[in-house]
Amino acid sequence: MICTPQDDESQVSKPLWGTVVAVQANFYQVQIDGEFFSHPQSSPPSSLLIKGGSRSLKLLCTRRMRLKKIGQRVMVGDRVLIEEPDWTEGRGAISEVLPRKTLLDRPPVANAEAILLVFALADPPLEPYQLTRFLVKAESTGLSVCLGLNKSDLVSDEQLEQWKTRLKNWGYQPVFTSVHKRQGLEELSHQLNHKITILAGPSGVGKSSLINQIIPNMNLRVGEVSGKLSRGRHTTRHVELFDLPAGGLLADTPGFNQPDLDCRPEELVQYFPEARVRLATGSCQFSNCLHGDEPNCIVRGDWERYEYYLTLLEEAIAYQTHLNQKTDPESTLKGKSKGKGQIQYEPKLESKKYRRISRRTEHQALQDVYQDSEE
Repeated sequence: MICTPQDDESQVSKPLWGTVVAVQANFYQVQIDGEFFSHPQSSPPSSLLIKGGSRSLKLLCTRRMRLKKIGQRVMVGDRVLIEEPDWTEGRGAISEVLPRKTLLDRPPVANAEAILLVFALADPPLEPYQLTRFLVKAESTGLSVCLGLNKSDLVSDEQLEQWKTRLKNWGYQPVFTSVHKRQGLEELSHQLNHKITILAGPSGVGKSSLINQIIPNMNLRVGEVSGKLSRGRHTTRHVELFDLPAGGLLADTPGFNQPDLDCRPEELVQYFPEARVRLATGSCQFSNCLHGDEPNCIVRGDWERYEYYLTLLEEAIAYQTHLNQKTDPESTLKGKSKGKGQIQYEPKLESKKYRRISRRTEHQALQDVYQDSEE
């Protein structure tokens, strides 16, 4: 049986705050702040969990009907106020949600401060274009970006140096890790401390294995890489925050192979660090330059990912066109996936021109004709 904290007046009047660490259906796992147990007369429940030396208590909560009526959504990462905690059953009710500092829709996480992007150097092999798409998506969130390259033990030292130099030219300082040989884990953990970090990357790169090493006793399910497609299988099904040993939370998100590109064409250049450096040294001739074939463009030039930029620019323009057409219910375009994350927009068939008129509509039309003739 779970012990109940002492009901002294100072403890009862103290607000009970916590962070939502998981959402499933209409229930929310809320991790109670450690300050709740700092009172000298408080007696923590016996259900106190020990993870990596840090103490944490979780309550399974529901959302107050008042919040539902005003349309207040509760997301992973939200700071919430708990009312009427039931220590025996480990339950409570969320009565208030603090304003969010940051908000992401995909994955749905609030108050995140950084993104840890994890890729594998081998098995599956590292593809520069796929990596670029993920980096652009991460940069578009406005959060700080940390790049981790896993499975470094599967490539030679020469290949490691080549990737290190290459990514430095891109504007990134990656952390090379190996779960098998436990290399780079301490450096990676140091960058995650005392903040909410979103872990993202394709399936099969070892994200779950990294979490199992960074956070003891997690034992997340680990999948294998497909032999035919050299792609991983999805093992993470929903977003969940994990308590880091040295403080902070890590959001494990479902892996995916190609993130969506949903930025405006004029914003795209800001998501390439090497392009930002060029823009900092001067300006283009035209203020609305998209850095394609415009004359006197300061961005256009001999840098490795410029061709990737042009490819993504075409996609961003097509996406913007699609948004403009979307405001019209009779949109004339439809999106069609062409692989490698590229979407091609094609004309749709004329709306309802190819459909047969229903018998009910025909019957009503005949009735109208008969009524008009009688009149």
